[in-house]
Amino acid sequence: MDLWQITWFTVACASGATAIVLPPGVAVAWALARRRFTGRTLVETLVSLPLVMPPVATGLILLMLLSRRGAIGRILESAGIEVVFTWKAVVLAMAVMGLPLLVRTARAGFEQVNQRYEQVASTLGAPPSRIFFSISLPLAWPSIVAGAVLAFARALGEFGATIIVAGSIPGATRTLAVAIYSYTETGQDRQAGVLLVASASIAFLALWYANRLAERRPA
Repeated sequence: MDLWQITWFTVACASGATAIVLPPGVAVAWALARRRFTGRTLVETLVSLPLVMPPVATGLILLMLLSRRGAIGRILESAGIEVVFTWKAVVLAMAVMGLPLLVRTARAGFEQVNQRYEQVASTLGAPPSRIFFSISLPLAWPSIVAGAVLAFARALGEFGATIIVAGSIPGATRTLAVAIYSYTETGQDRQAGVLLVASASIAFLALWYANRLAERRPA
């Protein structure tokens, strides 16, 4: 896998991971912003856990769950699905690490939405689903997109969890961060430098766009 293939592979996996976490991430963000329920603190803690745990620890948890002897891995193996040390593991590790940023940013967006609009719509007889899709979601959309971009940027630079659950297999699971480490470790500084520039450029553009979106506050 050459340098540009590594770059495109990483971008594709990060994009897939972002798409996977977007629907559940938005749902969790809305629930945390608008609902009070039993176990709310537990959900909030579990979602935020990857932010404070060492990424390698998160990767080890995923490995134990998804290995052939793991609780999830046994089920997947019976269905003929292999995850560990494949591109699927890369996407999954990226998704888990990017989810907290999406939820936190999207939640802030929902909390900034004036609840009076939702209350008026409810008074007029609008069902909760219509209120969400016609009022809450559009008004919080800039923050949701900003959260998705941040999750993408986090996935793009993911290393610890990825190398534990997916390894560093050339042509199969080697991402930008893993490749930079591998090339640096073997003294291939030029290749590492090229990937460093590519990674930094994409991350810069993603963060710049996310910050621009975050400046848009719902009325």
